[in-house]
Amino acid sequence: MAIQQKAKWARLRVGILAIIAMVILTTLIFLITGHVNIFESKAVIFTFMSDAAALAVGAPVNLNGIPVGKVKAISLSGSKEPRRIVKIEMEMPEHTLKSIPLDSMASISAANVLGTKYINIKEGKSEAVVRSGQEIQSLNTAEFDDVVQQGYAVLTSLQGTVERVDKIVARIDNVVGIVESGKGSIGKLLVDETLYNHILGIVDQARLLADALNTDKGTLGKLIYSPELYNNFRTTLGRLDNLMQGLQEGKGTAGLFLKDRAVYDELQKTVADFHKIVEDINAGKGTAGKLLKSDELHKQVSDSLAKIDLMIDKVNSGQGTIGQLLVNQQLYDNLNGATREMHLLMKDFRANPKKFLRIKLSLF
Repeated sequence: MAIQQKAKWARLRVGILAIIAMVILTTLIFLITGHVNIFESKAVIFTFMSDAAALAVGAPVNLNGIPVGKVKAISLSGSKEPRRIVKIEMEMPEHTLKSIPLDSMASISAANVLGTKYINIKEGKSEAVVRSGQEIQSLNTAEFDDVVQQGYAVLTSLQGTVERVDKIVARIDNVVGIVESGKGSIGKLLVDETLYNHILGIVDQARLLADALNTDKGTLGKLIYSPELYNNFRTTLGRLDNLMQGLQEGKGTAGLFLKDRAVYDELQKTVADFHKIVEDINAGKGTAGKLLKSDELHKQVSDSLAKIDLMIDKVNSGQGTIGQLLVNQQLYDNLNGATREMHLLMKDFRANPKKFLRIKLSLF
């Protein structure tokens, strides 16, 4: 019986030592990692927001991006104010409160669009610091919701872009397959030996042309390398320069036209006279002006043209001597016969002029 009691007491001591060892080991781990100080008192501060935005209990609490605590509790405040509906309690070491000014702002943030939410406290500028159990102000969670919505829109757009890239890659794969099979212009260019030989021939001809240009043979070669052509060009430029210099000095007709004030004045006078003539014509002055503007002269010209038309009509109808001459065949034949007889008479006169020039003298 005594032996059993001793065994129980030994097992009890071993268990107590194991528990003490585990507590000591846990304490050492916390002390070494530095995340939790079991010997330091905790402080709780809170803030109010319009929406918890899927924030969870135990989420990190950061001060300007540095972890200082965690979310202890999230609950409804019972307030009807839009920005004080949700109450969020934050637990942190008491010594960190001296780094949080009273005008600091708390907001819900996320490492990325789909990341875990956390509270980020932006340090204020007030000299007074927050104390345990006090409230700090918060930013509107609607701004965070807008960021999340924009993130979703970006993801949707990115997904569409990825799909379009996949389609482009598929088309490129199809094009590569067609090219490798020798179909199409590019495929034939890569696999068709005939087309390759044609291109080589064109390259050879281009090389021959370049070689010909590098010599002074041929028209293009002489144009590039012949000093005579260069000298002629310089001579032409010299003449052109002399011509321009002569024009600037007022030499020659063109130079006088450019430089002589009298020529310019004469030209201006001529232009003025021409304008005056045009104005007189438009005003109906002079013969040309009356011809353009006078209704009486127009009527006279119209009457004269009407008489000429009437005379031409009479001639065409055979009236009068000229009309008979144009349309009467018998008159034409008579004139033709008279002309023929006159021609014979002149011919006979040339052959025997004495026949027609007989002078008879008689005495009383």
